[in-house]
Amino acid sequence: MRDSLGRIAAVAGKELRHLRRDELSRAMILGIPLIMTLLFGYAINHDVRHLPAGVVDLAGTSASRLLIAEVQASRVVDVVERFDAVDALETAMARGRISVGIFVPADFERRLVHRDRPIAQLLIDGSDPVVQSAARSLQLLPLAQAQRSGPRFEMRVYYNPERRSPVFIVPGLTGVILNLTMVLFTAVAIVRERERGNMELLITTPVGALELMVGKILPYMAIGYVQAVIIMSLGVWLFDVPILGNPVDFAAGVGLFILATLSLGLVISTLATNQFQAFQMTFMSFLPQLLLSGFMFPFEGMPVPAQWLAELFPLTHFLRIVRGIVLREADLLLLWQDVWPLAAFFVVFLMAATIRFQKRLD
Repeated sequence: MRDSLGRIAAVAGKELRHLRRDELSRAMILGIPLIMTLLFGYAINHDVRHLPAGVVDLAGTSASRLLIAEVQASRVVDVVERFDAVDALETAMARGRISVGIFVPADFERRLVHRDRPIAQLLIDGSDPVVQSAARSLQLLPLAQAQRSGPRFEMRVYYNPERRSPVFIVPGLTGVILNLTMVLFTAVAIVRERERGNMELLITTPVGALELMVGKILPYMAIGYVQAVIIMSLGVWLFDVPILGNPVDFAAGVGLFILATLSLGLVISTLATNQFQAFQMTFMSFLPQLLLSGFMFPFEGMPVPAQWLAELFPLTHFLRIVRGIVLREADLLLLWQDVWPLAAFFVVFLMAATIRFQKRLD
């Protein structure tokens, strides 16, 4: 028994020395609880406020301006744009620039006097059930204008009026699954070559660093498309998820996201020294994206610094793209503000992986 305990102690001591020398393991021991605590305690918030809103005020009176001011004073919405017509407001909502529209009709004053109809209309982006619930709370506000007129707001919910969660979750799940699998596949690509002794063979071939990186990611693009088709097919078949947009736009958006995530995996592959480290770094990059991208928790409920950080993640932009195409029938031109960051991510990550690979060969 004494000898057995001695051998166990020797193995445990060896493992502790290994952990002490492994900088990545030390960083994860301290970093994961720190990051998770900060994210859940500071950045994650179900109490949604400051939804971006647009206004169409056809009345243009002091009473209509007072109504809009009272709605904005609730802090549920922030008026960020004003439009001359409802069509322009609906276009902004399809692009994802606003979540709530406030329409004040030209006969607003008459409605205040007769109290026979709602005094104004709320147009709500219902693709996110959390946002829809927060916007609906405006009906319960003690507005002075609404109290004098009886009925308050008429609600008009776009894209997901039934408030079905799968309609919101399944398109986003496409991004989450692709983000994890694509990064994981390529994160071990260069490391696997090194561990199997193939790196020396690659060095002696005329294949350049950029050619190697592109060659590594091309096979996984087909895998990514297969996964996307499986996810959306199950969503349509099992959960009756509507696909309102153009399939070509959907395929282009998915392809751009696949390229961005694959190139991120290549960067991780050049940083890691073994496959275990590649797995660790993959999950360290995945968790913040999962929590801050707007998939699990409402993006509008996060503090501004957390939103700035989330803008640096490919998943944040892809969720807006896929939900815009699938649910809001938007095209890639309308969603350009989220398309170009994905293209930038791909170029930057691919160049970084190529440069780092070249440095490893020096």
